Amino acid sequence: MRVLVLNPGSSSLKYHLRETVDAGRAAGILLSGQVDWPPGERSSPDRLEAAFDELEATIKSVGSAPEAIGHRVVHGGAQFSTPVRVTAEVTAAIDGLSPLAPLHNRASVACIEAAGQRWPDLPQVAVFDTAFHRSIPDFAARYAIPEDLYRDYPVRRYGFHGISVEMACQDTAAFLDGPVSTLSAVVAHVGNGASVTAVRHGLSVDTSMGMTPLEGLVMGTRSGDLDPSVVLLLQQDGATADEVDHILNHQSGLLAVAGSADMRTVGMAARNGEPRARLAIDMAAYRLAKYVAAYSMVVGGPGALVFTGGVGENSALFREKVVAWLGPLGLGIDAALNNAALNNKAPNTAARDGIRVISTMDSTFPVLVVPSDEERAIAESTAALLAMPTEEG
Repeated sequence: MRVLVLNPGSSSLKYHLRETVDAGRAAGILLSGQVDWPPGERSSPDRLEAAFDELEATIKSVGSAPEAIGHRVVHGGAQFSTPVRVTAEVTAAIDGLSPLAPLHNRASVACIEAAGQRWPDLPQVAVFDTAFHRSIPDFAARYAIPEDLYRDYPVRRYGFHGISVEMACQDTAAFLDGPVSTLSAVVAHVGNGASVTAVRHGLSVDTSMGMTPLEGLVMGTRSGDLDPSVVLLLQQDGATADEVDHILNHQSGLLAVAGSADMRTVGMAARNGEPRARLAIDMAAYRLAKYVAAYSMVVGGPGALVFTGGVGENSALFREKVVAWLGPLGLGIDAALNNAALNNKAPNTAARDGIRVISTMDSTFPVLVVPSDEERAIAESTAALLAMPTEEG
């Protein structure tokens, strides 16, 4: 089956046309591309229309029409714990969850609707980032707030980046020559959005993002953890709820501290000694290191620390800064291997599908760079769901 994968993120729209075989296993990429939004901007109907014009022309040029469409959807709430076929009701439910993922869910709905207009006869499947985290126990998922808020509203930890983290766990387990059911690891998906997940026996048991993707690490334009009284202070100063939302989701993070949401730009400025850039990277690295240390306890001693996502895979400086804090865990970074991984060249190391070890030989457990492939996971989930017999069949 040829599956067109649409992956709208907080800063881009990625698209892949993947060939799948053997009940869903992804075999190859027929085409791929990405449309980037300017930092801090949301996708707009005009941007999506232009992206779909480009996409449709590219598909025609390669002569391999899709047979199905798979969508990455960030927030599935309590309703969706597995991939589902897209219907009008499913689309409405995804849109209804938009307040919980303001940078993402409406973009997913726009992609679903645009794809339905372009290819009305193709089945569409929604694959949810929150699904992998449904295994988080209540004592880690609940907030210490009045019961009626938990009962009447969706106030709990959902977690995100689950598609990427689950795939990274499968690839890490294979690299370490063990079944994923025995894997305990700390997985850091670091891109424009960033989160870290505690994985025990192959299952998510805690994660840094919460009810929305705003909680947790310092991100490109998102603040991450902060005292809730900051929100009250802004509102007392006259800011509306929408204005507070915009400040914390679109004007904070690296952008607020360093003046850029792009880690490549911030990293270059930091290497040149720019104080704000150095402060921003130090803040982001310190925040992640604190979570890694805590989650190492949660999983009972990890078998690996995994960096994935655009920044996790490509910023040697950021990885170096994070691991520098983790000496008490017995971790050290090999500078040559860390910088070699940046260029996807790591001599004298075992490598499978681009996975690299960047830690020193005497580290208590390996630090790995594992390429993220959310599109592969979405294509496989889409094909597997559509291969299942329907109730009518």
